[in-house]
Amino acid sequence: MEHIDHVLVVDDDREIREMVSGYLRKNGLRVSVAADGRQMRSFLETDRVDLVVLDIMMPGDDGLVLCRELRAGRHKAVPVLMLTARSDETDRIVGLEMGADDYLVKPFAARELLARIKAVLRRTRMLPPNLQVTEAGRLLAFGAWQLDTTARHLIDEAGTVVPLSGAEYRLLRVLLDHPQRVLSRDQLLNLTQGREAELFDRSIDLLVSRLRQRLRDDAREPAYIKTVRSEGYVFAMPITIAQAREG
Repeated sequence: MEHIDHVLVVDDDREIREMVSGYLRKNGLRVSVAADGRQMRSFLETDRVDLVVLDIMMPGDDGLVLCRELRAGRHKAVPVLMLTARSDETDRIVGLEMGADDYLVKPFAARELLARIKAVLRRTRMLPPNLQVTEAGRLLAFGAWQLDTTARHLIDEAGTVVPLSGAEYRLLRVLLDHPQRVLSRDQLLNLTQGREAELFDRSIDLLVSRLRQRLRDDAREPAYIKTVRSEGYVFAMPITIAQAREG
């Protein structure tokens, strides 16, 4: 039996819930709705979904709180697309740091929402099965390094902070979320570019080279990011959740 993607729409606006759910159903998706976090939690206890569309501005627990909750629990692998009534870049950045896979500003066209949903599902399914997903807001330790996923920078053994560009951080985060897995250039391209296609063609190779320099990783015999001939790259170093430094 062919799988029909199941989308859960969480929004306190009844008109938006009805508009979105009706359009998505007409385009072949299975859709359920929730008006708040309580209904979302109740639904997820009994049913499985492939993607959550989550409004940021809701009474009670807002979308950012709920997104963090999803990423910290047993539903952490479910993709999240966030809706925001404001074009404020802060909302977008915070949402993505909480673990959202994409965002869309209200008012939006239903057709664009459908395209975004399909793109997120497609990127998710490009990954090998059983990938590890890390929680936002932690220190991820590997070798001589820690990655602060809140401040988005590296910390070496001496406690020195090494800043990363946005593209460098996204690539490293993808590799750390999927250690010991070979990821092709196409997979890395899709996972790191997000909404803005600022990477293209072989630019992943250049970005890997820059990231190796940040990690002081010998390109001839790398300890962290290894090249797999004709396949892509693999992050070879074990990863642990680190305790934040005091002080």
